[in-house]
Amino acid sequence: MTNLATPYRTHTCGALRAADAGSTVRLAGWVHRRRDMGHLIFIDLRDRHGITQVVIDADLAPAAHAVASRVRSEFVLSVDGEVAERLPGTHNPRLATGDVELHATGVTVLSEAKTPPFYINDPDAPVDEALRLTYRYLDIRRQPMTERLMLRSALVRAIRDVHHEHGFVEIETPNLIKSTPEGARDFIVPSRLQPGTVYALPQSPQQLKQLLMVAGIDRYFQIARCFRDEDLRGDRQPEFTQLDLEMSFVTEETVMEFVETMIVEVSRRVVPDRPIQQVPFPRFTYEEALERFGSDKPDLRFGLELVDLASALGAPAPSGFRVFDDVLAAGGRVRAVRGPGMGAISRHHMDELVELSKRWGAKGLAHVSVGEDGSLHSPIGKFLGEETLRSIADAAGAERGDLVLIVADSFETSSEVLGRLRLEIGSRLGLADPHVLAYCWVHRFPMYQWDEEFTRWDATHNPFSGTVPEDLHLLTTVSGDLAVRSPDDPAGTARALQYDVALNGWELGGGSIRIHRRDELERSFLLQGHTLEGMYEKFGGMLEAFDYGAPPHGGIALGVDRWTALFSDQTNIREVMAFPKTQSGSDLMLGAPSAPDTAQWSELGLRYVGPAKD
Repeated sequence: MTNLATPYRTHTCGALRAADAGSTVRLAGWVHRRRDMGHLIFIDLRDRHGITQVVIDADLAPAAHAVASRVRSEFVLSVDGEVAERLPGTHNPRLATGDVELHATGVTVLSEAKTPPFYINDPDAPVDEALRLTYRYLDIRRQPMTERLMLRSALVRAIRDVHHEHGFVEIETPNLIKSTPEGARDFIVPSRLQPGTVYALPQSPQQLKQLLMVAGIDRYFQIARCFRDEDLRGDRQPEFTQLDLEMSFVTEETVMEFVETMIVEVSRRVVPDRPIQQVPFPRFTYEEALERFGSDKPDLRFGLELVDLASALGAPAPSGFRVFDDVLAAGGRVRAVRGPGMGAISRHHMDELVELSKRWGAKGLAHVSVGEDGSLHSPIGKFLGEETLRSIADAAGAERGDLVLIVADSFETSSEVLGRLRLEIGSRLGLADPHVLAYCWVHRFPMYQWDEEFTRWDATHNPFSGTVPEDLHLLTTVSGDLAVRSPDDPAGTARALQYDVALNGWELGGGSIRIHRRDELERSFLLQGHTLEGMYEKFGGMLEAFDYGAPPHGGIALGVDRWTALFSDQTNIREVMAFPKTQSGSDLMLGAPSAPDTAQWSELGLRYVGPAKD
């Protein structure tokens, strides 16, 4: 075991065991609890390694007792004494040190403490998040936060170990780079030495890691800090950490096989008690994932796959319910998800599901319930008839006591709404085993999506992703300085060599095989609305590098914050970050962001003129 002894301690507060009885030791830590029994004072002394009970007897150590009489919670102490086994019946099985206690001979106050704004020694006490973030250094002292940060440390260590074992080279890339479009706003850093110019903080090391492949590094990885100036939510922060990796002379299959191997090895090292649901990981195309689960990051810990009801409705013949018939005639979809055991749902709870569906984009939510006697009930039954209701129930796999929820809309909207309803049902019924790790792959994403406002094709992932070989012929021929661009262009049906890995309904990471030829990269940029002049301004370094021989290469980036959150059963990545920002991007502890000094503005040649006006 690592020697953690210092002049202030011989052991940590979590190290002592029954075998240490009779030893003279010195401990240092914070007062977790103090119980004054008059003649005897009991102090639970805490550091991040654990807690040891200290006993101060006024008869045996009067000076130590006098010092202990004035200490309070969170005082920092150094305690000398002898380790003794606890008396029978006083052992504490909840502590690793619960078989022993320290009989103090000396107590030294290293630092006094004010009364904390919330309880440190009660991990279950509800504390307002704003207060926790304002006093984050105190929040980290609490056991749950300490354990999550320790888990994060173990995860990063395992990631590093596995990559080194597989021949990867760890290389740091700069945090002051050129601003390039990668889907979100850049954080800008003005340059003092070159007035009027700026750096950008990297949204990812994308171009740099590809240039490392051109440089011949072959296998690169980095625990990278990334920055995105975007609206925040539970799984996003303005600065975050990702595992970034890139490999040369690889195919999509090569990268996916390594990443899967790495994920399995890391998972088993960090959370060995949590079973991985399926290895090899299930693989779905993007279209298949939306068709079956309504999501490109499906939670596979439970079933409830979406079903198409066109055949059950007798399409293309009219069903009798105009809403369904109109949607089908317009090329839309009528699809459903089953709610097991929800057939007797109350009106109140049904109204909740309807409102949620509308919030997610649906125009309405139809349903069919199956009674315990097998009878069918539905507000639209008078339009469809008993036979069609029976066909719907059968198509959805509904049994007695089940509920069938139906959405009629476009493929995209019906996928979004039913996918979220599926998760809502799974949550309400507790269908997902919280202990299981259900990884899966989703690949064959659309290469581009049409931007009506700017009349261009935007990359769905990043502008450097390659195209599935059999779809290369679909890309519009480049003519002169611009590509011919329209929403009817065959490019819209091309698929990317892009792959995402999902875990328990969260996107854990995404990557792709990259374009490694200059002519193909130029063609992709032109389709995305860049002029030749514009692309050289933004990406000239990479385009020129490809003239010097770029190997086929690809990689992926996985969110370390998200991975840690999933390992520790958290739904917000702030809970696994030492010093996160609030929902508004504020640091309540240090008071950032803040206005710069006038001298700082002047030194940079800047002045504040207020927000831009339309």
